[in-house]
Amino acid sequence: MRENRLKRLWAESQAAVNGWCAVPSSFSAEIMAHQGWDSLTIDLQHGLVDYQAAIPMLQAISTTDTVPMVRVPWLDSGILMKMLDAGAYGVICPMISSGEEAERLVAACRYPPLGGRSFGPIRASLYAGADYPAHANNTVAVFAMIETRQALDNLDDIVAVEGLDGLYIGPSDLSSALGYKPGFDRTEPELVEAIDLVLAKTKERNLVAGIHNGSVAYARSMIEKGFQLVTVGSDARFIAAGAAETVAEIRG
Repeated sequence: MRENRLKRLWAESQAAVNGWCAVPSSFSAEIMAHQGWDSLTIDLQHGLVDYQAAIPMLQAISTTDTVPMVRVPWLDSGILMKMLDAGAYGVICPMISSGEEAERLVAACRYPPLGGRSFGPIRASLYAGADYPAHANNTVAVFAMIETRQALDNLDDIVAVEGLDGLYIGPSDLSSALGYKPGFDRTEPELVEAIDLVLAKTKERNLVAGIHNGSVAYARSMIEKGFQLVTVGSDARFIAAGAAETVAEIRG
């Protein structure tokens, strides 16, 4: 079976640099995949991507060693199983706020006896190999997004769920939940405390902590703290930033 390189990085106490795909295009996904990211996450929640667009994007990423991941729209067993069957090697699920929700997430992503994932790896077996069913439970990475006050209150229950690989902080929604304007790269003491708490709880259980970032400098500071999955930017943001810089330079 094809290796999940992220799990090797994490086992070696290294951090993975994750890119983000919000544009529903196989070509943009292919371009992103050739830039050296450790992983690329196709965003079905806030990106403009649906299932049909995600398939050729996964195929495009597969032309490289970049690990294909997906952020699903919601905690829904159907789309979780479909994206895994399509060949996603990792899933990030938004708005997980309790141990019970984390259990439902894991159950949808793990084959019995660890979970209740239905069998049918129609494309996953092409991407990963014919022995995918025997190794999928140990290969696919499952992340619960921490974005609510309830999630912070229930962190002990969430990290205790067997089969969960890590927690992924969504700073914008978490900021809103704690009474701040949404945004990345938080420095407010209450938000820093919340971020540090999530990191500490993952470390207690030998799980992976991930976080979305708005800048390279902040992402580096998160790696120094101990985060092992950091996302910086998206294809849409890179296109906008590059175009804006060129136009501004031409106009002086």
